[in-house]
Amino acid sequence: MMKIKQSGKWSILLVVTLVSFITNLDATIVVNGLPPLMEELHLSIGTGMWTITSFYITSTVFLLPSGRWSDMFGTKRIFLWGFALFTIATAFCGMSDSGAVLIAARLLQGTGAAMAMAASTPILIRTFPPNELGVALGINNIAWVTGSLIGPVAGGLLIGEFGWRSMFYAVVPIGIVGLVAGILILKDDKSSEKTKTDWLGVLTYGTGLTALLIALSEAQTWGWISEKTFGLFAVALFLWIIFIFIEKKVKHPLFHLGLFAYREYSIGLGITMSYCIGYFAVTILLTLYMQAALHLSPLESGLLLIPLSVPQLFTAPLGGRLADRIGPARMILLGSFFIGLALLMLGQLGPELSNIAVIVPLLIISAATGLSWPSLAKAVLSAAPQEQAGSASGMFWTVYNMCRAISQALALAVVQLVVNSDVPLVGGYELVHSKEVLIRATNLGFRFFAVFLALAVVLGLFLLRPQHKTAREQANTYNNE
Repeated sequence: MMKIKQSGKWSILLVVTLVSFITNLDATIVVNGLPPLMEELHLSIGTGMWTITSFYITSTVFLLPSGRWSDMFGTKRIFLWGFALFTIATAFCGMSDSGAVLIAARLLQGTGAAMAMAASTPILIRTFPPNELGVALGINNIAWVTGSLIGPVAGGLLIGEFGWRSMFYAVVPIGIVGLVAGILILKDDKSSEKTKTDWLGVLTYGTGLTALLIALSEAQTWGWISEKTFGLFAVALFLWIIFIFIEKKVKHPLFHLGLFAYREYSIGLGITMSYCIGYFAVTILLTLYMQAALHLSPLESGLLLIPLSVPQLFTAPLGGRLADRIGPARMILLGSFFIGLALLMLGQLGPELSNIAVIVPLLIISAATGLSWPSLAKAVLSAAPQEQAGSASGMFWTVYNMCRAISQALALAVVQLVVNSDVPLVGGYELVHSKEVLIRATNLGFRFFAVFLALAVVLGLFLLRPQHKTAREQANTYNNE
């Protein structure tokens, strides 16, 4: 088993972290630039939303195949191919002259982002020793936060001065710099594994996941029990059952189901699901509370959301360092507990805006996320053998993206269930419900999602059970003999 040498590990971290920064920067900029984009290209609301959804779908669907390709062809090769595709597609986005061309370019952009992201975590795992991996993942986490903070501001400045195309063109030079740096800095790690791509697995898994994501995105418009929504959920379930059957029989599976036999990996994925479903509901519930119930402007509500990001810039490296010293399980428990507590605090919001009642819980959530997320990533991805790090990473980030979509869809569903209305809560429709009803709905939503963090705490307790030797250590011992 060839490992990436330790020399230049911080330079490698810088290159890998650039992917996290640039993809999250691009996502936030595009959301901010959607109105002028739709106006110039004469797009409907539905087509305009698909310029965002298309990226999200391919960036999720191709995570697992890209992780497998990293194991097959080497992480450096897949990382660079993905980064190059992302950069080229970003330039095409800027040159688009119609909605169809832009959506096609966004599909390619999401595919490239998935390839680069799926390969990035295995690169870090193979570059940093276990006692430094948490710090590396914590620093990488900062890039996500920084991209989220800079994206709306940079997007607003660029779009105001140079038009919506500039939000894509501005990203291209960063991508080129990252690509050149990756070619020069990353170490070759060509895999000795000679396998073939499980295209039937890619087809069934990818089509099923696409059906699920479309159903989650459109369920509020179509109705949760409509024929379209129910049909897509049924298609997703059917295709995933076939996918599992294929993976058990095929010689070179897309995903090694045997990874679920590793106790820490399975528990870690369960925590990731609960954690992400609970965490990602915060923004949409708060936005509904501040804009729909209290009628704050988008700028005012956006400023109040800044505390959800800033503390992570400081706590993420600390959380990674503590995970390396005292173990990730304790940090996961600590972070999940405080996020759940903060959600319960947000579940007490009143009819008048209280800055303290909003800002304090957000500061707690952000600080706790910085402490616990690098630990969770380390716990999950360190549980798999290094020769399957790509597959393990692909599944981890797939669960992350999928549960993010589930969280946002559930948040809207919970609120709409409480207000008992047929009027959609998104897509530019006006809310016609009383202030009191909306506040009660969002408060109930926060309490509902706190349950998922409680589940994460319960699952985290199982990681505290001492093991004689982890599956990862057994596999590494075998490889070194």
